[in-house]
Amino acid sequence: MRALLEVDLDTETSNKLIKDGTAGSVIQQILGQLKPEASYFLARNGRRSMVLIVDLTDEPSVVTTCEPFWVQLGAEIALYPCMNTDDLAEGLKRLAEAAASPAPA
Repeated sequence: MRALLEVDLDTETSNKLIKDGTAGSVIQQILGQLKPEASYFLARNGRRSMVLIVDLTDEPSVVTTCEPFWVQLGAEIALYPCMNTDDLAEGLKRLAEAAASPAPA
């Protein structure tokens, strides 16, 4: 399942990683494990942030997706199921089919 992952880094933790020169390698290591479909980096509400599109193979993969950001970066995370236009078209097709089907008696 495709999901949008919003990651806001803890300023104190990320400052330490930047000062010791490991911020890039920590982030690259996490992204290498996740293999996001897309990744964007931005400043949001005065914090270093990332927005990633990731594939969650099942519910337990939420743990392996989020934990590295919490443990290594002290991040705050929001995770939302999402879809692309092909997924939306399929969902709308299924909705129309369900609406056209007679209700069970």
